[in-house]
Amino acid sequence: MTRELDVRLPDGRTLHAYDTGPEDAPHVVVWHHGTPNIGTPPQPLLATAHRLGVRFVSHDRPGYGGSTAAPGRTVGSAAADTAAVADALGVERFATFGHSGGGPHALACAALLPDRVTAVVSGAGLAPYAAHGVDGFDWFDGMAASGVASLRAAAAGRAAKEAHETSGAAYDPEFTAADLDALHGEWSWFDSVVGPAAAGGPGPLIDDDLAYVAPWGFDVADVRAPVLLLHGAEDRVVPPSHARWLAAHLPRARLRVVPGAGHISVLTAAADALAWVVDPTA
Repeated sequence: MTRELDVRLPDGRTLHAYDTGPEDAPHVVVWHHGTPNIGTPPQPLLATAHRLGVRFVSHDRPGYGGSTAAPGRTVGSAAADTAAVADALGVERFATFGHSGGGPHALACAALLPDRVTAVVSGAGLAPYAAHGVDGFDWFDGMAASGVASLRAAAAGRAAKEAHETSGAAYDPEFTAADLDALHGEWSWFDSVVGPAAAGGPGPLIDDDLAYVAPWGFDVADVRAPVLLLHGAEDRVVPPSHARWLAAHLPRARLRVVPGAGHISVLTAAADALAWVVDPTA
């Protein structure tokens, strides 16, 4: 059962949060959603969470769902927001698990809340845009053409990104056949989180994309918690080179590239990742 609550922040904003699982569960995992999604916890993982004794905590990122927008937010801003939700629920220590755009936000919590975050899973997550062009790393290489156009517009600034989003340009994530199978099967759950997010307009997606290509507000080298990087070998939304870059720059990273998997179908390995994040020594 999921309990929903609104958390009031000192700056007057509200975060709409979700608390799923018993309060006395031995493990807490904070879920960080992708773009554009709302923050309800991943229904396909709830049976595994119950078996593992996991309580999922999550929230709508600013601008999505019931959370107040925060234009100009950084990826690192997620740490203070997550801490506020955890404090409201009386949770001191927790792991983080992010998919797609949620991956950088999960890492932000580990870097900026080092005494609270025990482990991280970043599934199909982005590398910092600041790495683009450094030591031969091409941030866009292997990315779907429409994704390149969208994120290059973000890199050109808010006006260019807003113009791109209102231009009618189609977005094709170039999902693999395995992705489409997942979306028509167990992970059809995405319909329930993408639809409400899109219904709220492009504002939070724009804020997300601007944050991905701006300085993140932390250095991934400061992430001291163990990290599992889970990535599909055929991902065209976030190419697997992003996970390989992160693996080379995070102090305690384990990389798992799933053969044949794409951006969504990589989540067929998410149950194992959830088991790892609650016991990264296993």
